[in-house]
Amino acid sequence: MKMFLVIYTEATDESITAAFKEAGFKAYTKMHGATGEGQETEPKLGTHFWPGKNNALFFAVHDEDIKKLCSLVTNLKTEQPRAGLRAFTFPLEECI
Repeated sequence: MKMFLVIYTEATDESITAAFKEAGFKAYTKMHGATGEGQETEPKLGTHFWPGKNNALFFAVHDEDIKKLCSLVTNLKTEQPRAGLRAFTFPLEECI
């Protein structure tokens, strides 16, 4: 299994979350209000000088789902270039 992590600006939350659900990925954990600096957009630090925040979605998926998720993120980045969308994968083992 893999953990698929997606980070994006909170202003696009509804459309980003809806796109994953429409693609069949309905089980996720969401972190609201993440702050940080990336390479493709302005910093989102939740301050007066650097307003805005990010959200993060975590999907625990089977290895064979990663290609479909990466393709979805690529399409979303094209459709919403200002969303600051970034995606990462890492190994996942369930403890129970």
